[in-house]
Amino acid sequence: MKPSIPKGTRDFSPAEMARRNYIFDTIRSVFKLYGFSPIETPAMENLSTLMGKYGEEGDKLLFKILNSGDFLRGVDKTLVDNPEGQWGKLTSQLCEKGLRYDLTVPFARFVVMHRNELQMPFKRYQIQPVWRADRPQKGRYREFYQCDADIVGSDSLINEVELLELIDEVFSRLQIRIAIKLNNRKVLAGIAELIGEPDKIIDITVAIDKLDKIGLEAVNAELAERGLSAGAIAALEPLLKIDGTVEERLNKLAELLANVETGKKGVEELREIVDGVKNLGLRAELDLDVSLARGLNYYTGAIIEVKALDVQIGSITGGGRYDNLTGVFGMPGLSGVGISFGADRIYDVLNQLNLYPADLLTGAKLLFLNMGASESAASMRMLSGIRRAGIAAEIYPDPAKMKKQMTYANAQNIPYVAIVGESEMTEGKMTLKNMQSGEQQLVSVEEAIEILK
Repeated sequence: MKPSIPKGTRDFSPAEMARRNYIFDTIRSVFKLYGFSPIETPAMENLSTLMGKYGEEGDKLLFKILNSGDFLRGVDKTLVDNPEGQWGKLTSQLCEKGLRYDLTVPFARFVVMHRNELQMPFKRYQIQPVWRADRPQKGRYREFYQCDADIVGSDSLINEVELLELIDEVFSRLQIRIAIKLNNRKVLAGIAELIGEPDKIIDITVAIDKLDKIGLEAVNAELAERGLSAGAIAALEPLLKIDGTVEERLNKLAELLANVETGKKGVEELREIVDGVKNLGLRAELDLDVSLARGLNYYTGAIIEVKALDVQIGSITGGGRYDNLTGVFGMPGLSGVGISFGADRIYDVLNQLNLYPADLLTGAKLLFLNMGASESAASMRMLSGIRRAGIAAEIYPDPAKMKKQMTYANAQNIPYVAIVGESEMTEGKMTLKNMQSGEQQLVSVEEAIEILK
């Protein structure tokens, strides 16, 4: 059988892992800089934890796990014999667990389960894979990593301001030019009320969230399918086309939503966040996008999305405020806000722009050539001293031809090789060769350490 992997998943070579770890390490270092602490949650959660948290479309994309062992035990056999119209009930009995769709819902479950151990506000970061049964395409995978930072237990919009600054710092370190898009779910709720369709807020957000992907005409068609009247759709269209500077858009929204309390509150929150970042010297472009909805149902306030300016790809970071998420797990009244970096899309952007550090793929700094049994034993003693000094080094395991060993050093981007032959053994030294310049010198372990450092 020809080996293969599931569609939407990938293998990563050592060179690719070096690049990915560069992304993870960069993001992790900024998370720590801003005072976030790490946690981890299981790859699978109970379906009762996951279902109903991501909206109708999100629920369809959950990977469900078949119960192990005798999974038909206890199942209502009438559903098996006569499954027509009963697949939902049958699935619920066969599958009790699912792979996590994101890291936010498991985090909400974590907070509720461990609330007596946590000091509020609680700032956590989490870097783990998630799974979605989506159609694989460029920039969209079925298994991918998310890098999340969340703050729960505080209503302050300072948290949103700090997260925007954190986003800016991460992408500045990665040298990716970005635009940060902002909106507020209260603004969207206010617009729904303004056009006379307050009960259709979920339908409106799900549809307009696709505006960038499918265009206005297709969005209007979907809104009609979802039951919005022609008048409401016509009233919504100009609201989605508000333009000008961020300040001008805020002023226009404030004017339009002046008599809609929820929408007015959303505009005030947006203004406070925008004012909060004005003096922070953000390098990113800041944009107010009224069509930004982010389809996930748990957002209740500010919503954030990040686009790369130099590469055509979907959002590379997103997030927002969620006031009610922990309530479904029995802990109402706990507000939270968070962001998620899409590490796989960031990886694709860095690959296209070739923005990795020049020395990223360098592993070991030194390779001891294997000249025979006694020589390799002497090399191993020297190698231990090199490693104890904190310098990555290795020895070629077999006494192969010199050319083969040198080819290995070049292929691995190892900048120095050490040769320990009979004369070197007599003096207790090594011949250190610079692979770039070809320069060779006879040195002790201590001298080699100084050169390599």
